Amino acid sequence: MGSVVGLLVEQGACGRARQQHNPWRLPGVQEMTGGQRSGRRAFCSDEETYVRQHNRPRLRPAAAVVAAAAIAAAVPAVAAPVAHAEEGGPALVISTLPRTTPEPGEVYEESVTLTNKGTQAVDGVTFRTRLTRGLDFPEPVEGCTYATLDDQIRQALCELDVVIEPGASVTAPVRFKALPKALMEAVEYGTGPTGEAPGEGFDDSYRRMTLTADNSADLVAVGEDTEALPGSRQSFTATLRNDGPGWVQNQESDDLPALLVQIPPGTTAVEVPKSCAPFGIDGPSGPSAPGKPKYVCWPSDATVEVGQSLSYTFLVKIDADAQDTEGVVKATSVYDIEPEYDRDLANNTARIRIDMPSDSEDGPSPSPSGGTATGGSGGGSADGGTGTGGNDPQGQAAGGSGTTGSGSSGASTGDSTNGSTGGNLATTGSDGTPLLAGAAAAAAGLGGLLVLAVRRRRAASASS
Repeated sequence: MGSVVGLLVEQGACGRARQQHNPWRLPGVQEMTGGQRSGRRAFCSDEETYVRQHNRPRLRPAAAVVAAAAIAAAVPAVAAPVAHAEEGGPALVISTLPRTTPEPGEVYEESVTLTNKGTQAVDGVTFRTRLTRGLDFPEPVEGCTYATLDDQIRQALCELDVVIEPGASVTAPVRFKALPKALMEAVEYGTGPTGEAPGEGFDDSYRRMTLTADNSADLVAVGEDTEALPGSRQSFTATLRNDGPGWVQNQESDDLPALLVQIPPGTTAVEVPKSCAPFGIDGPSGPSAPGKPKYVCWPSDATVEVGQSLSYTFLVKIDADAQDTEGVVKATSVYDIEPEYDRDLANNTARIRIDMPSDSEDGPSPSPSGGTATGGSGGGSADGGTGTGGNDPQGQAAGGSGTTGSGSSGASTGDSTNGSTGGNLATTGSDGTPLLAGAAAAAAGLGGLLVLAVRRRRAASASS
């Protein structure tokens, strides 16, 4: 069992230096507390107090420079107001962790410094660490309590029994390991301004770091082969699957994993999943509605777990003079930008085939269709394809919508009833939202049309 990381009390604060512990975070139904003594040795003098862990190995820090480039945030973080000490009170300020791009299995270990910039001493510190589900704590640490919270957030609450005088500083460890499914992750760490347990916002004493692991996730599109008679109605199901090894939840952007669905020409969408919005030039362009040539579907909690399938069923009306026709489904993002983490693009597109049997042939018999599509493109054209079956082309995305697509593990089917979509594209922490607050907002599924920033305007827009 591990023990508390080395503690350094500077500037003459010899006082009491009891124990410090290593917080690590996330969802929890279970709680456990370390129970062994750490074997640390304490040395006090008039100028400084050192509390060191006996024989604690120093693990290599991961490369921070690579992560800084990989995680450049498209959406600025929104933090709580900066903490200020009340007159005559303490005010803790915490340093920032260096960025990292860990490989699966790698352990990250760094220290942060807590400095009391107030006018009174801090007597005891509750240090909290929270981790998204692709990260975990290496081992229990004495003095820390662990729990798993909503959205599989791991949490560690560690009691640091130390006095921090005004102007003095204390170092605290932050340790975590990258799991095999680690990809886009977030870490929260710190305490309250006076050493109490932090709230749900961010300030100078409690911070958030995002990171991208050296890993990938293989998004796969699955189509369907079916048959229908001209003039009839026929359903088909399009599926987005994550073959891993990484789970997907974007921590820095609203460009979420999604499935682009092009309605087969010669047919008209008459029933559309609530989880799917019309796709304009470069993104969602309105609430769920029938009659559009192209749709984009995504999970309301912005999450696709390893092995999870998200299925969306459409009902189309076949033109009276229709012949065999094909649509395309594409694993992509809500803005139809190929995700950098998906290194296998060969399975990102699939077909929706609707065959029109002759009078002598048997009736409809649907079957799944996967693999690379050669009969069309799932890219973001202005009209969503060449459909001629009455689908209403949608304009440039000036406003979009969230969805109520499934975010649970395992297969999930989109709702085929017409209606407005629900869910917020930016509920994954892209605005600096605390991990638990972000999960709650996603679960609530904010209804109605959402205003989306129009991103990456196409060259056609610039020349018009």
